[in-house]
Amino acid sequence: MTRAFEPVQVGRWALPQSFVMAPLTRNRAGAGMAPTHLHAEYYGQRAGAGLIISEGTQPSAVGQGYLNTPGIHSQAQIEGWRLVADAVHARGGHLVIQLMHVGRIAHPDNKDGLETVAPSAIAAPGQMVTAHGQLDHVVPRALETDELPGIVEEFAQAARNAIEAGTDGVEIHAANGYLLHQFLAPSSNTRNDEYGGSPENRARLVIEVTRAVAAAIGADRVGIRISPAHNIQGVLEQDEADTRATYEALVDGIADLGLAYLSILADPSTQLVADLRKLFGGPVIENSGFANVTSLEDVERILDEGLADLVAVGRPYLANPDLAERWRTGAALNEPNPDTFYGGGAEGYTDYPTLEQA
Repeated sequence: MTRAFEPVQVGRWALPQSFVMAPLTRNRAGAGMAPTHLHAEYYGQRAGAGLIISEGTQPSAVGQGYLNTPGIHSQAQIEGWRLVADAVHARGGHLVIQLMHVGRIAHPDNKDGLETVAPSAIAAPGQMVTAHGQLDHVVPRALETDELPGIVEEFAQAARNAIEAGTDGVEIHAANGYLLHQFLAPSSNTRNDEYGGSPENRARLVIEVTRAVAAAIGADRVGIRISPAHNIQGVLEQDEADTRATYEALVDGIADLGLAYLSILADPSTQLVADLRKLFGGPVIENSGFANVTSLEDVERILDEGLADLVAVGRPYLANPDLAERWRTGAALNEPNPDTFYGGGAEGYTDYPTLEQA
């Protein structure tokens, strides 16, 4: 048995191997941005991952950015996620919902005209895909200080909703240029209140959200994802000392909770990642980034070198619902079709064959 297939305990979940399914946006939400039976089939097919981290899921209607992404703030959405959770559990897997408020990475056309909010009134660079084509990101409204407890409660209530839906927990998305990451970075957070300025202040909202979510559903059902110095979507962290101070403040502010895991999207060989892992003190999931597709060899190397406790695997799961079995047996992999990654129906979503079907 190789290191990748060693079982591991993460929070309250006993997992069959040391790699998990990373969150993958697929833009297939149904009416009211609710998951459907098609989602249940898709995620159920991939239950062999042991732990599935869902696609980014908005904790509020305002928090939606992209077309047809699911939420977890309405009763219909809760019932939709219940379908998914039941399908995953029936096949022995675990499902956590990634709570993703996109902040300024949004357009009103994608969410029935609702406003866009962010730490500061600074538009993200580039454009957003909408039903009317590519449109510039709008200038967001800067959240008032007295609104921030409401943002914290949105995340906490979304976590309660996820548990009501029968899922196993949540992952707080504080990475990839979305709202919580926007608060962390000096390029997108120019506030002059207690949530801006110093690294400690910029980390404050993420700490408050994490502590509130942990209090709402239990810390051992909560993970958090960060991506220090990812420098994406205009969220820039280019001062090494400032970045270190910010993320050390963040991790130090949540380390006592006993969270299920910390997921880090960054080069795992850096000193910063090593130091954050030590400071966190619990299971760390490594995501080596978007530039390369994660292979079994990558998983083995990261684990063998002691750079993480688990590895998040993304794109190989798109086309291989039974990826763990294929890797375990050395079988060939299905090739994913990029034309069907986003939007659509069953094609390129639930029709990739398993080894048994092939």
